[in-house]
Amino acid sequence: MLPIRILIQTEFIVRKIISYNVNGIRSAMNKGLIEWLGTEQADIVCFQELKANKEQLDLGEFEKLGYHHFWHSAEKKGYSGVGILSKDAPVHVEVGMGNPLYDREGRVLRADYKEYSVISVYHPSGSSGEERQAFKMEWLDAFYDYVKALMKEIPKLIICGDYNICHQPIDIHNPVSNKKSSGFLPEEREWLSKFIDLGFIDSFRKFHPEPDRYSWWSFRMKARDRNLGWRIDYNMVSKVLDEKIKDADILEQVKHSDHCPVVVQMK
Repeated sequence: MLPIRILIQTEFIVRKIISYNVNGIRSAMNKGLIEWLGTEQADIVCFQELKANKEQLDLGEFEKLGYHHFWHSAEKKGYSGVGILSKDAPVHVEVGMGNPLYDREGRVLRADYKEYSVISVYHPSGSSGEERQAFKMEWLDAFYDYVKALMKEIPKLIICGDYNICHQPIDIHNPVSNKKSSGFLPEEREWLSKFIDLGFIDSFRKFHPEPDRYSWWSFRMKARDRNLGWRIDYNMVSKVLDEKIKDADILEQVKHSDHCPVVVQMK
């Protein structure tokens, strides 16, 4: 008699996580952000560059969509800031990374869940001059140390945000002419390689080796229409979660900002 084989199909819960530099959340809301969120139905949304305090927002719009919401705004009005929307209530939310020099700029917000922790991060830009570029490099070192220490406590991390760095030539429309531009400097790219080597996966590149896929375009020279872009927004996932990554993509068609959303789906 042949043995009877019983196949048990396991259904995985897939959690959709989106990172989006909205370049002013009030402006994005006026351009249809709330309606888009309603159709996208992401489980977690990480915002960067809020340029607003939560008191300036109609928080009920997010609550109507079923989101818990958390915010870390900059002390400076109309500047920086990060946020997290979450369909499930996190077990803990950590504001900042414990360094007042950087935390006053509203750049890091962490939500801890049972399966993993999600960070919304907005790395500084150095494009305004040497002083801010120096600040950016100091920040990068501090953020590296913060994440390295955090991984000992929380090894399962998903770090979503605007890193303000193109990693490889494939990530920028003209690597030759931009080789001395902030965001594609050798020392910045080396830092991003070192950061990934801590134990992270660039989730988009796991599924998409093709060129000409970007997440930010200048407002000048019709750059977006011509797809003269930079890929500077990432969902970095801890290698220990590799088998849990179901898919990742860039949503270039979504236009509430000079950036577009980037998404990763986790089992």
